[in-house]
Amino acid sequence: MTVTVAMYQGPEGLGPEPDVARNLAAIDGAAARAAESGARLLVTPEMSVTGYDIGAEVARLARPRGGEYHDALTAIASRHDLTVVGGYAERDGDRVFNAATVVAPDGTELAHYRKTHLFGDLDRNAFAPGDELPVTFPLGGLTCGLLICYDVEFPEAVRAHAEAGTDLLLIPTGLMEPFGRIAEQVVPVRAFESQLYIAYTNHCGRETSLEYCGLSTAAGPDGDVVAQAGRDERLLTFTADPEALREARLVNTYLRDRRTDLY
Repeated sequence: MTVTVAMYQGPEGLGPEPDVARNLAAIDGAAARAAESGARLLVTPEMSVTGYDIGAEVARLARPRGGEYHDALTAIASRHDLTVVGGYAERDGDRVFNAATVVAPDGTELAHYRKTHLFGDLDRNAFAPGDELPVTFPLGGLTCGLLICYDVEFPEAVRAHAEAGTDLLLIPTGLMEPFGRIAEQVVPVRAFESQLYIAYTNHCGRETSLEYCGLSTAAGPDGDVVAQAGRDERLLTFTADPEALREARLVNTYLRDRRTDLY
């Protein structure tokens, strides 16, 4: 069974002041358009609920897992009858994590992931690192997995998903200038070398100190880019096809041919 995936690049121009209500309204609008397109899954950017480059506001806006942000995403998923991947600042006691959650239309949390590779002072000054990888969940006959932004720049993280049987890797991101090459070059290579689909979904516009690249990218197991946004707000869709995965893995036998006795 194929799975149609929607990727929401936006909302554009987040500005210096975080606005959770605005972000949720934008996700709700994207979910409506995704459902109309026949998508079964909507992926949104890194910390799409709270905003990402929000400085000290991270601590104020952080909420526990399964709390009000989960409820808000559940309402969106239920209203449009599709699964939603949303990101937020998660509070767990004295620690705050950069988290992504996957919410089904019935409110079930299908997966929850905390960013494991923290990017520079922007992340290290705000978050504790996650310690679980890979995180996966089933959807429509595919095994889906989660990473967040900087994680994809480590081939070991993507390969861990390949070893776990991930077919479709969902990556909310906050990729900023001047690193557009990650979306344009690294993401397709990661999909090719680990023989899976990747949905790498970015912000766009400016937020406080960051100018986001946009360039949200979906890549297939053959390394081809199957969908890519420009710099502006956009909803992309693509279809993950189990038959294409099977054929790619027959042609490129990287996982079987590795010399794990040597490395």
